[in-house]
Amino acid sequence: MSSSNPWMNQRAHRERRGAGLARLTCAALGGLACTATGLAAQDWSTVTASRQLSGEREIEVQVEYGAGVLDLRPGEPGTLYRMELRYDRDLMEPQTHYEDGILEIGMDRVGRGIRMGSRDGSGRLDLELSPEVPLLLDLEFGAARADLDLGGLAIRELNVETGASDTRIEVSMPNAVELELASFEAGAANLVATGLGNLNAERIRLEAKAGKVTLDFDGEWQRDADVDLDLDLGAVELRFPRGLGVQLVVDALLTSVDAQEMFRRGDSYYSADWDGAETRLTMEIDAHIGAIDVVWTP
Repeated sequence: MSSSNPWMNQRAHRERRGAGLARLTCAALGGLACTATGLAAQDWSTVTASRQLSGEREIEVQVEYGAGVLDLRPGEPGTLYRMELRYDRDLMEPQTHYEDGILEIGMDRVGRGIRMGSRDGSGRLDLELSPEVPLLLDLEFGAARADLDLGGLAIRELNVETGASDTRIEVSMPNAVELELASFEAGAANLVATGLGNLNAERIRLEAKAGKVTLDFDGEWQRDADVDLDLDLGAVELRFPRGLGVQLVVDALLTSVDAQEMFRRGDSYYSADWDGAETRLTMEIDAHIGAIDVVWTP
């Protein structure tokens, strides 16, 4: 999957559509640069890069991806990361750099057109990260379709910011390290996050605007957690596993609240087993013009 030089396994594939001549200089990937000449109004290229583990104790990963398909998942043992990026050479230039435990992946705009990838799979970023090293993840993407499989990764910090995206986040396995804060910010997005109990997070923060959000707190709970939810012009479905003690502190304006199987005391809703629950989740909700629905799962 990789060579002794982590940047030597780059490749470029070109697809010709229409006529015209375009010339583009590739970004330096870890110190190497390449120059490519292509024909077409749309000239697609694929760049790959990978690196083997070499004693790293922690990795900071910063990803900025404008549009297209983003797929992130755990990688193979012994591999620090592996990236494959497909992009339109006429419009975008990849910027990827790794040094001293910091991996940066982004795209610079070079053309005047408005194409920045598409949700049909034309533009795509596939990223695999090591499950053997603690990670500080900072992910920002715009009009993308994102599938983030975080199960099995050792996540110490997590920040996810999305634009008008269709995003699915799955935490299928417990996080091996403690996560102080998991932060999610979603624009006009459809966001589904499952297995949030596996994050091993002390605090979870979500800000959602003009979108539809599903938060499933199933998983292997290791400690109590606090959740802050800020909802504007949107709908959220909260899915809780039975046996988890839940308190919802709600400050809502023009927002419907359907708190199934919960009793109300003051401005809070409590699960029936709150007093005797071994693990508790306290959620503070600030909602404006939206809907909140609670669902209990086996």
